[in-house]
Amino acid sequence: LLVCHMVGKDRIIFATKEDHETPSSAELVEDDPDDPYEEQGLILPNGDINWNCPCLGGMASGPCGEQFKSAFSCFHYSTEEIKGSDCVDQFRAMQECMQKYPDLYPQEDENEEKSSKDLEATSMEASAAKEEKASS
Repeated sequence: LLVCHMVGKDRIIFATKEDHETPSSAELVEDDPDDPYEEQGLILPNGDINWNCPCLGGMASGPCGEQFKSAFSCFHYSTEEIKGSDCVDQFRAMQECMQKYPDLYPQEDENEEKSSKDLEATSMEASAAKEEKASS
């Protein structure tokens, strides 16, 4: 017997010990490989990025969707020795856009911000080293 009550828009369901001891009657439906709407994952069979993948959390749409797509594409297809080191400008544009919409894109805490800055610094150092190597 499940006990249920509403709190605002949420429904809270309590399961008893007996509920958990009863084997599930749920049936698993085998995926249809010909279903054009079946989720393909992040990378489609042809190698393209699946912008509709739920794993992207909707980042590809919204006010900064184009900046996200640009940065993510650059990183995904990057062939640099330090992957994505050639994408600093795209990631900076995405970050600047997101800062304009703090309600939609909450800012990260200090630890995450530090690692983000470290990544950017590493990418910039790699770019500088590459330029230095090219000029010598």
